[in-house]
Amino acid sequence: MKLPTQNDSDRGQVGIGTLIIFIALVLVAAVAAGVLVTTAGDLQSRASDTGQDAQAQVSNQIDVVSATGEVNANDSIGTVSLVVKKSPGSDPIDLSEATIEYTSSGASETLSFSDTLGTNAFTTTAIDGGPTEVLENTDERIEITIDASSIETGDGLAEGGDAELRIVDQSGATTVYGVNVPDVLTGDYAQV
Repeated sequence: MKLPTQNDSDRGQVGIGTLIIFIALVLVAAVAAGVLVTTAGDLQSRASDTGQDAQAQVSNQIDVVSATGEVNANDSIGTVSLVVKKSPGSDPIDLSEATIEYTSSGASETLSFSDTLGTNAFTTTAIDGGPTEVLENTDERIEITIDASSIETGDGLAEGGDAELRIVDQSGATTVYGVNVPDVLTGDYAQV
């Protein structure tokens, strides 16, 4: 048996083409890794934002403490006033950034905050010297006033009528309140 001997005249050679291909592979792998890391970071950021938005929509709730309607000359409810507070655990709720979707059998309107009452606007009033627009603490109350006469083409909400108020705050959280007018209205105000 003959053992192989070392031959100094045989040499392995790497061509310039092979070297270029190797460098190109390393560069492509580096770019792919960079894109992967960037994409993972973006997805993590989006997931975090989505989670925070979902949490805000679930936890930011407005509680309606009471609702009264002012009886107009037509024996209908002319204005609806809601006394509201924020639910425990909610972030501050800015009513100037909220909308109210008013829906009844005779009208449908989206209301925005305004300093003056109107067909497509609601106003807010401070109660007991509290804030007029932002609910920061659960003991604060704000009165929201809606002009049902303007929305319902001058008549207001008739006896036995009803409307749905969908309050959507700045985070997208929704509170639904049903206004139910008594069958017989007596006096200047009625619980609705």
